[in-house]
Amino acid sequence: MARPRQHSPEELHASVMAACDSWLKDHPIHALSLRSIARDVGCAPSTLLKLYGSFNNLLQYVNLETLDSLKGQIDTFQAGTPDERLSALARAYWNFAHSYPHRWQLLFDYPLAEEGELDTRQGRMIEALFLRVEATLKEVQPQMADLEASRLARTLWGSVHGLVQLGLNQRLGYGQGQALEVTELLDQLLFTILAGLRAGGAAR
Repeated sequence: MARPRQHSPEELHASVMAACDSWLKDHPIHALSLRSIARDVGCAPSTLLKLYGSFNNLLQYVNLETLDSLKGQIDTFQAGTPDERLSALARAYWNFAHSYPHRWQLLFDYPLAEEGELDTRQGRMIEALFLRVEATLKEVQPQMADLEASRLARTLWGSVHGLVQLGLNQRLGYGQGQALEVTELLDQLLFTILAGLRAGGAAR
């Protein structure tokens, strides 16, 4: 029997992330195992446990890559009015989820890290996304307090996420005999919230 190939920790991590990415392009996360990853990268499962500590920690690194990829797409939308930027962010959210549904499932079906370096890194990435939404909302209503902006950003993105999830599951239904489109509903959501915000009707 051939001996497993030897990898440096950095090389092994890169190979593991590449193997997970290849798998998640076409398959759901629940069918992936530590043993199958080890087989794909040419090492023993115990080697992966030594590197990551647990299979769950390994998956958290995949989530970090997902968050980083999402951030990379969102970072491209810097120009335009606040309305245009928020619309672009919401559409990028939908396009990412639609393009990478199995990565998306992993990100939201498995709990994020709860302590240590992984928790810190994930928390910073998520907070940076919310801060961008908060700052854009305050452009629309400069008198809005920081706490109010924080709450509204999370309320807005929770609504966006709900529409995205329903769209992925094809559960948005029909209007006047036609299937409802996620992008149209996202635009309507943002128009309604921003119109209310400009009129001084943001929730408190």
